[in-house]
Amino acid sequence: MSLARSDNISHRRVLNIAIPIAVSNATVPLLGAVDTGVVGQMGAAAPIGAVGIGAIILTTLYWFFGFLRLGISGLTAQARGESDPYEVTALLVRGLLIAFVAGILLAFLQKPLLTVSFLVAPASDVVESLAWDYAAIRILSAPAAISMFAITGWLIAHEKTRSVLLIQVVTNGINIVLDLVFVLVLDLGVRGVAVATVTAEISGLVLALYLCRGAFQHGYWCHWSVVFDRERLTRLAVLNSDIVIRNILIEAIFVSLLFLAADLGDVTLAANQILLQFLLLTAHALDGFAFAAEALVGLAVGARRRSELRRSVVLTSVWSGILALVMSFGLVIFGSLGINIMTTAADVRAESLAYLPWIVAAPLVGAPAWILDGIFVGATRGRDMRNSMLVSAALYGLCVIILVPMVGNHGLWAGILLSFAARAVTLGRKYRAVEDDANN
Repeated sequence: MSLARSDNISHRRVLNIAIPIAVSNATVPLLGAVDTGVVGQMGAAAPIGAVGIGAIILTTLYWFFGFLRLGISGLTAQARGESDPYEVTALLVRGLLIAFVAGILLAFLQKPLLTVSFLVAPASDVVESLAWDYAAIRILSAPAAISMFAITGWLIAHEKTRSVLLIQVVTNGINIVLDLVFVLVLDLGVRGVAVATVTAEISGLVLALYLCRGAFQHGYWCHWSVVFDRERLTRLAVLNSDIVIRNILIEAIFVSLLFLAADLGDVTLAANQILLQFLLLTAHALDGFAFAAEALVGLAVGARRRSELRRSVVLTSVWSGILALVMSFGLVIFGSLGINIMTTAADVRAESLAYLPWIVAAPLVGAPAWILDGIFVGATRGRDMRNSMLVSAALYGLCVIILVPMVGNHGLWAGILLSFAARAVTLGRKYRAVEDDANN
């Protein structure tokens, strides 16, 4: 459970953590594409819309508990650095207990939750009926889906990102196979897609628990005085509350990018939707090095080794910068091709190309903010992350108010990139406190 010496914090170690996460993130859009493609074979528009709306509703409900991934990751890495096996295991148990309670509550409260959701996102009667059937089935696996946030954070803190990749590949693989069987062979329609997802998520949880079996082999997990220690529970609650606020602000910015673009016309909205996929792909790829920073920085802070923290920060930042340069260059060369693949509409292609330079710049501007996020997660400095995001959101809001009326959609993308820059600057100014946390 002890932290490796600084000479073991190498380029290879960073890449071993980062690459599986980047590959795992790349598989995420695949499942949505298969779900859409399978129901698309039913020959009607309503099932496609139903699966889309139902998935968005549930993803939003589950996303609220995403704080478990970040909070468990940083705290577990620090507990490893402190060589505290009781707390390392207790964090996993706490996360699973929170996830199961939350998931069971969502399942019991599905009727009012879904009713409110459909009021916020109304659809035709046919689509809403199908979406209700889909969501009512899928929400049964809420405990498993939310548990994966805690388990993923715990595995990242142990630098076991290959296990995270394995879970993602197996879960998505089961889901895809069952999609094909339930919909195309058994003709179960939208309900078949939902049952496939529920089965896959529960199977993924079983695999994940097996991969975490070491935590339950020494009896640390049943030391309830540690699991329910008031001081540690309070620390987790405070950290998670800060992360929740930070996550809500990030989500608000990206949702507003599409809502505000809708006022600029259907063509601009479509262009922003395409370009947003490029931006999300970039962010997901660079997340690999942010996750590496979480694990290595948390270890260094827990062990109080400043030199190892600095080396972790330098190596993860260097590789993040290299990948950002590669991705920006790739967008310059292949960006127009990607746009042409994603749409055949000439006006949308032209509109997307007009704003492509913002996406080319995004990896370079965003990389410092994203790697600093990982560093601060590892240091469990949730308040700094929350405050940084408040500044970033305020700057984005000013851009919307001032620039959008002047330059239209360019003002929206300027606001996005300036919010990234603001996060990097505000977190960068607090970095010294991270090193103080790891003071010898």
